[in-house]
Amino acid sequence: MQLNGSTNIKAPRQKVWEFMVNPDAVARCAPGVESMEVIEPNKKFKVVASVGFGTVKVRFNTDVELAELNPPTSGTIKARGTGQGNTANVVARFVLADGEDRTTDLNWTADVTIVGNIASMAMRLMGSVTQNLSGKFFECMKAQVEVAEGVIEAPVAQPGFFARLIQAIRRFFARLFGRLFGRAQAESQ
Repeated sequence: MQLNGSTNIKAPRQKVWEFMVNPDAVARCAPGVESMEVIEPNKKFKVVASVGFGTVKVRFNTDVELAELNPPTSGTIKARGTGQGNTANVVARFVLADGEDRTTDLNWTADVTIVGNIASMAMRLMGSVTQNLSGKFFECMKAQVEVAEGVIEAPVAQPGFFARLIQAIRRFFARLFGRLFGRAQAESQ
């Protein structure tokens, strides 16, 4: 399957390049990444990542290599992952170009091949799953680079579902006991 996309980032090309070749930064934004280990600095990495295809989630142990690097203009990322009777091969290429007003235009393509027992299911869902995953990655990447450049403010973390639920329960009981306490004071006067 062939995928491609582009995005404009409000940062100089060198800053975008530094992000694209930083495995820690990329791992923070890549959906499903569970762990990342540097094998050869600036060249080879081992990544454990889980990818969901509908109701099936597959964990891949993946060898990743940065290749054909042309700083700060282009590069290739090669990945081969295996897991649970499946193999995934990805060759992704990116090109950075100066945009207007000190921005960077990032264009990318990816060839993705999946072989194994999830291949038929993956082929039906791959377009939407990969589009969703790459969209999340590039949103995160763009935000991280732009925050680092001071172009946008870091988003304020919103509490998760359970934290909001606990806050709501606390407010409920505070109002309930506040009313009861207020009634008791009024009756005693």
